[in-house]
Amino acid sequence: MALRVVFMGTPDFAVPTLLEIVGGGHEVVAVYTRAPEPAGRGLSLRASPVAREAERLGLPVLTPKSLKGDAAAALQAHRADAAVVVAYGLILPKAVLDAFPLGAFNVHASLLPRWRGAAPIQRAIMAGDAETGVMVMKMNEGLDIGPIAMAQRTPVGPDATAGDLHDVLAQLGAKLMLVALGALERGTLTLTPQPDTGATYANKIDKTETRIDWTKPWKAVHDHCRGLSPVPGAWFEASGAGRIKVLRTTKGIGDGTPGRVLDDQLTIACGSGSVRLVEVQRAGKQPMSAAEFLRGMALAVGSCLNAKP
Repeated sequence: MALRVVFMGTPDFAVPTLLEIVGGGHEVVAVYTRAPEPAGRGLSLRASPVAREAERLGLPVLTPKSLKGDAAAALQAHRADAAVVVAYGLILPKAVLDAFPLGAFNVHASLLPRWRGAAPIQRAIMAGDAETGVMVMKMNEGLDIGPIAMAQRTPVGPDATAGDLHDVLAQLGAKLMLVALGALERGTLTLTPQPDTGATYANKIDKTETRIDWTKPWKAVHDHCRGLSPVPGAWFEASGAGRIKVLRTTKGIGDGTPGRVLDDQLTIACGSGSVRLVEVQRAGKQPMSAAEFLRGMALAVGSCLNAKP
């Protein structure tokens, strides 16, 4: 017998889980997502990726601005067995969590208790983690501290970006949630409390930390760039080119003064070692390879990019 599920999610990351639940035969009785936000040059209101997919599937979509007040009673009216929450964007008060007889379950993109919080994918890469994963967690009132139902590990490639890892974890999390719901339906799902040791917090990315500091070692610069790619993007400024986002990098060959261009392949010296810029993006332009960029913008060997603001 399939479960009755309320789905709560907003961005692209949540869409694969919604599709897996529907494809797995569970009854999604309502989809909760963030309200449409202004987007594009005209700032017209655009529904969230989850809202668009839910409407395509013919599922009822609700976009409350808050889950306080009468929200718990409204959720109970759906007579759902459980809630599935994936990057929803609103806090679930205790009354809402208690509205589901079997509980509310969250897909979290890290190996908890490491990287609790808002930006686990970016922070894992920025810290140089060689492995990460996804977990299905039963939610409580704390910040990502609920007991763990299931986990799936995956290596982080040495040049993988946050965008690359986002797509991998979205698919892994979707499949893991479907397995967890199957176990929940059969009454065989087991929960393991998170350990107190090893907890780290994935604070939201602040725009003040996006500028590249070439005085850091090459690995730190590399991890910084790939951890912020594609959004919001690590960046530097070059004379005549303005602000340039760095989308992909790899280990370079050579050393020099931090910020100095070492060759005609966009290898830039760091505090120790160097990074080679593989893909960049000028303001208002499409992403381009280093070779494409250099055809339209000369950065002479020996020229120096600003090391710090």
